[in-house]
This record gives sequence, structure tokens and C-alpha cells, in this order.
Amino acid sequence: MSTHAPNEARVIPLRPQTSPPGSGGATRAPQRPAGAPQTPTPREPLWRDLVGDVLRRERLAQERTLKDVAESARISMPYLSELERGRKEASSEVLAAAAQALGLGLADLLSLAQDELARYARSRAGRGRTSPPAQYDGLCLVA
Repeated sequence: MSTHAPNEARVIPLRPQTSPPGSGGATRAPQRPAGAPQTPTPREPLWRDLVGDVLRRERLAQERTLKDVAESARISMPYLSELERGRKEASSEVLAAAAQALGLGLADLLSLAQDELARYARSRAGRGRTSPPAQYDGLCLVA
């Protein structure tokens, strides 16, 4: 049998409380260990985020609406919106259709997304990495 009143919601905390329950004290986030970095490292962008950013940037540069591009690509407007926001992983067919609706080839779309990823890697390398990332020179990786 439950110990809470029948008409009251039971709250289950997602994080453990640092002060004892019922003490009236505010809960605090756990202390960081000594020597821990003060700012979290930004997460590496996901491919779907990069592709979505490129799709949105290209659409806005052409001053086109979501509806217009979605109709040209023969995909739903909500789905195109979710692609642009990086919420959905699109198939290669859908990416090709969206790229074509924007006057791009699939290779162009993916190349622009790769450029964004490379720009992120360069900016990350400049913020404290001791050695630059390896680059592909067309034949092999060059450090």
C-alpha cells in the first residue's frame, strides 16, 4: 500500500538529493573534484545537425519557404523542418531529393556539411589540442 495521500502526486527525483529529505534545505549540485575543468567541452556535432544546418542555410539564402522546398522535394513540410533542426536522420534518397529541390547535388550537400565538420575540427584544434588533426591528402593521412 502507498504512503502518499490518494489525491497528491508522488514526485520521484531524477537526481539524488544532496541534503537529507525534509530538511528544508535546497538541493545543490554535487561539487566538482579538484582539477576538473570549469567549462564543459562542447560536444562534437552530429552529422544530421551539420546536414540540417546546410539545408536550412541554403533554403534561407534562396529566400524560399519550407513549404516550397518540401513540395519540390516531395517530402512533408514537418519532416523537412525536423531534418533542418537535426532531429531526424534522413535516408540518402531524401537527402538527394532535398538537395535537388535546392538546386544542389547530393555530393554538394555532403561536401558543404563536411566543410562545416572540418571547420569545427580546426576551431577545436586551436583551443588547446597539442597536435593538429590528421588530414587526408588524397592518398593517405598526413599528420
